[in-house]
Amino acid sequence: MQFRKRLFDLVVGAGLALNAGLALAQKGETVKLAFIDPLSGLMASVGQNQVRSFQFFADKFNNDPKLNPAGVKYEVIAFDNKLSPTESLTALKAAIDQGVRYITQGDGSSVAAALIDAVGKHNDRNPGQEIVYLNHSAVDPDFTNSKCSYWHFRFDADTSMKMEAMTTFIKDLPDVKKVYLLNQNYTHGHQVAKFAKEILKRKRPDIQIVGEDLHQLAQVRDFSPYIAKIKATGADTVITGNWGSDLTLLMKAANEGGYNGKFFTYYTGVSGTPTAIGKSFGGKIFQVSYNHYNMGGQMSEWQAEYKKKFNDDFYTGSVIHIFNALSQSIAKAKSTDPVKVAAALEGLKFKSFNGDVEMRRADHQLQQTLYMTTWQKATAEFPYSPENTGMTLAPVETFAPYVSSTPTSCQMKRPSSGPA
Repeated sequence: MQFRKRLFDLVVGAGLALNAGLALAQKGETVKLAFIDPLSGLMASVGQNQVRSFQFFADKFNNDPKLNPAGVKYEVIAFDNKLSPTESLTALKAAIDQGVRYITQGDGSSVAAALIDAVGKHNDRNPGQEIVYLNHSAVDPDFTNSKCSYWHFRFDADTSMKMEAMTTFIKDLPDVKKVYLLNQNYTHGHQVAKFAKEILKRKRPDIQIVGEDLHQLAQVRDFSPYIAKIKATGADTVITGNWGSDLTLLMKAANEGGYNGKFFTYYTGVSGTPTAIGKSFGGKIFQVSYNHYNMGGQMSEWQAEYKKKFNDDFYTGSVIHIFNALSQSIAKAKSTDPVKVAAALEGLKFKSFNGDVEMRRADHQLQQTLYMTTWQKATAEFPYSPENTGMTLAPVETFAPYVSSTPTSCQMKRPSSGPA
């Protein structure tokens, strides 16, 4: 009996030791994350800011076990896709050849569509070498509806979610009567226009859409003809999903052309645009987003540190979401295997800088709080000044996740080895 008891204790002890070893199996492993976005061309300033953001927070998570319960080390490998789907597929292949199992991209839904398709095909053809795509900013709603993929997870709020929040705010502004829609001629721009018309009709049927234009992405260098058209319609408000140089040059033309209506935007705080606006349009420019420059707490400390280090502004908060979710999912899966991590990511709930968030299992769309901010002078209450303009984006309304949560038509095809 004594021999059997000792044998039993040894077996149990060995099992506990093995489980403890498995729990820490991923500790110290290097997780390579390929960043595939524009680092040259008109949108380079955005991509360069974002790759610095990923590298900055990789370092934060690498050196803080409270942030990173998995104990892994992140390595960010940058690829310049020149905002081209073709270049992005070449970058994806190069990343895979370097042993990368996680990729991130977000600048341009046309690129995102190509990557979703390519990742899905790669994973079907190469079991055991799967890739997970962590989408930081590509917001076409189709990616979590008709084109949803098990291997794709979006950490930004999609175009329709932001439009739900934006129009919830607009519906209570009686001076908004005539709206002009100006957007980039690709999927995101099309969706902004589509959802603006549909949702305004539902919430404020009295508002007139007095004009609509689509222009080539990152091609227009002079928006003054568009501003002239907007003024000619008598529009009191412009709704635009433009970003990067396309919003910067639009605001420059609005300044120079003397347009004094409102702008409702998605990306006012992004590189170059604060400088183009300057001290103009106080109280007339609004941005809907899942974060802003005056959130306080740990976010403000990180923003200040980022600015001091790079003389630039941190604005892509989804970078933090991604490292949070990846670290917790690796810890939960006790593995860096993308198949196990993807399963752990589904339905994951965690606290982030904008409160409680959830990676919705049905479509892999993060559910989160959104904010409406307005362009105004920096104050003691809202002190952060992007691009040292003396101005800021101050919060004027907060939208709980349920406000902007939209239904999904996603019919998720899950791998046979994954959860049913």
